[in-house]
Parts: sequence; structure tokens; C-alpha cells
Amino acid sequence: MEAGIFVFTKLHKNAMTDNKPETDPADMPTDPQAAPQDPGPMDPGMETGPGPEDRMTQLESDNAELKDRVLRLMADMENLRRRTAREVKDASQYAIAGFARDMLGVGDNLRRALDALPEDAAKDADDTVKTLLEGVAMTEREMQNALGKHGIKKIDPEGEKFDPNFHQAMFEVPNPEIVSGTVVQVVQSGYVIGERVLRPAMVGVAKGGPKAPRPEAEASPAPDQTRADDPAAQDDAAAGGHTSVDKTA
Repeated sequence: MEAGIFVFTKLHKNAMTDNKPETDPADMPTDPQAAPQDPGPMDPGMETGPGPEDRMTQLESDNAELKDRVLRLMADMENLRRRTAREVKDASQYAIAGFARDMLGVGDNLRRALDALPEDAAKDADDTVKTLLEGVAMTEREMQNALGKHGIKKIDPEGEKFDPNFHQAMFEVPNPEIVSGTVVQVVQSGYVIGERVLRPAMVGVAKGGPKAPRPEAEASPAPDQTRADDPAAQDDAAAGGHTSVDKTA
């Protein structure tokens, strides 16, 4: 009985398979989006992208821009290097400016101690006083040498022309025989460190004398004067004064 049922079932499945209609692949619907479409003939006026000349022009423009950036960067780095070197130099040279300015008062006191005793009294003084004066003078010289080793120089402008950048006028001395504006007396010496004024010299300036002669200005050639050693200028003058300008630069 079971064998008969199995045979009947198998025959029924074969019959169903034989009766299924076959589908032609040509009759199957296709997806219009998935199927490739024929682009058709290309329009001659349609743009096909930049040509070789346009690409070359773009590359040259990009190259010029990059070159300009590199040159600017190099200039900035060079300026930064110079500024850093100058700041380092100034820091090492002027770092002791405050200390040196305070030490100038010590040097002034040593000089005042030497000037307090007249020369006649110093000659007639006993050996103890002479030894003391020699010690003070030696200390002052040693201090000046120490300042000089660090780039600090003394300003003693007596007989020179008054310079407001380095001198400070304290009073005027009427003297018709000395050129007006000449330093005739130094009340307090000045000092400079490097290219900076550490302390201006306090001076007395002559007044009422003849004025200092001005330096003669160099004579400049007239506008229509042609240089004898300039062949190009002579050719331009011979051509009627018309000068051609080269604009290629």
C-alpha cells in the first residue's frame, strides 16, 4: 500500500513538470536602468574636457604660484634668521646695561675722590696719603679697563661739536672767540655701550662765537648736461633727447 502511494506521488510531480510552460529569454522583461543605452552619435560642439594647451597653461599658472609662495617663504625665513641673530646679539651685548649704569656712579665717586685733593697738596702729602691716592687711581683705571672689555666706552667731548645724541647741555658759556656750539667744559663724562648711549655727557657749550662752517654740497650736473662718459646719454641727446624705455623687465 505504501509503495503504491510513493509511485503515484512521483508520477504526479513528473506530470506537473512536463505541463509547465517554457519561458523564452527574449520574452523576459528587462530593467531599463540596468540595460546599457546607446549614447548615439557625439555632438561635435559638445565639450570633451580641457585640451593640452589649457592643461599646460594651468600647470604654468600653478607653477608660478608655487614659486611665488616658496620665494616669499624663503624671504620670511631669512628675515626671521636675521632678526633672531640681531636679538641674540643685542641680548648678549646689552644684558649688562643696567649693571654697568649703576657702576658708573662708583667710577664717578673714585674720580671725585682724586679731584678733591689739589695737586700741590698731593705733592706735599706724606707717604700714607700718596699711597692712598695711588690706590684710588689704580682702582679707577682697573674699573675703566673692565668696562672697556664689555664694550663700554667713555665719552669725553671737550673741544668737539655739540651732539644732542651723545651730549646733554647743562649751561652756555659766552665766548666770541670759540665757534658757537662747541663743547668747552665737561661736567660729567658720558658712556656708550655698543651703539647705544648708556649715559649722555653733561657739558657746557660755547655761545656768541662765529657759526660753524657748513660742508659744501656736492655740485650736481644740470638737467640738460650730458655726461661725457655715458655713450647712451650722448646717443639719446643726438637723437633729439628721446630715450627708449625697455619694458621687458
